[in-house]
Amino acid sequence: MQLYNDTTVKMSKLLTGAYSTSFSMGIKAFAPKYREPIYAVYGFVRLADEIVDTFHGHDKKKLLTEFRAETYKAIEARISTNPVLHAFQLVVNKYGIDRSFIDAFLDSMEMDLYNNYYKNKEYKDYIYGSAEVVGLMCLRVFVEGDRKLFDELYLPAKALGSAFQKVNFLRDIKSDIEERGRIYLPGINEYVDINDVNKKLLEDGIREEFELALEGIKRLPAGVRLGVYSAYLYYIKLFDKIRRSDVKVLMKKRVRVSNLRKLALLMKSVLEVKVLKTT
Repeated sequence: MQLYNDTTVKMSKLLTGAYSTSFSMGIKAFAPKYREPIYAVYGFVRLADEIVDTFHGHDKKKLLTEFRAETYKAIEARISTNPVLHAFQLVVNKYGIDRSFIDAFLDSMEMDLYNNYYKNKEYKDYIYGSAEVVGLMCLRVFVEGDRKLFDELYLPAKALGSAFQKVNFLRDIKSDIEERGRIYLPGINEYVDINDVNKKLLEDGIREEFELALEGIKRLPAGVRLGVYSAYLYYIKLFDKIRRSDVKVLMKKRVRVSNLRKLALLMKSVLEVKVLKTT
């Protein structure tokens, strides 16, 4: 059984590396005991996202409904023949990840099957389910059962997940519209154009979330602080590039941070994280 457990986690790690080099880099900066659980969480999130984003020509609603049922079955039975779900249930059961977080995440994935744009209330619900709860799942792993620390870092973890997701929305405006027919900006729809004014409104909120998130990062366990801080610096750099680009630029090309710059940011985080706790 241990061989199967280990193999399923390795498959989630492979999935993470294939889909996100920046996220993989951050995980590698974690202490070893945190890496496998976070790979398992990411593998679960990635697979669900792929169902709604790329499984074109298939019955996505049916696939997602089956995926939801298989997820809960795996958690309850503590086993699954789906390697990604098996690795995920190991983490859910070991770290006590709340079922409400999983529900909210899968609900947001289902929203993508029907919505092309989001009203303000729907937008907040979508952000919570698609991003904030993922941060909270990871936080369950990071605190290793320390309920008091989890409660203290609850809001900063939500803020970091939200900020990351909103930066992704701005970065991916072009592909979201052209490839998925979706607009992930509050109050934007087929009657309201994206412009630099409403882009700045979103950016102001992101900046506030990053500030709150940083206060939480300072209090994270030492074994994960470097990895999370390196991801934070990467997204700050990406956000700064997006802020300097107007909507017309974002509609033409995807803003990126080069691999060389990512490596430089990792080195910067290594130097800065040593004094982060005391500043």
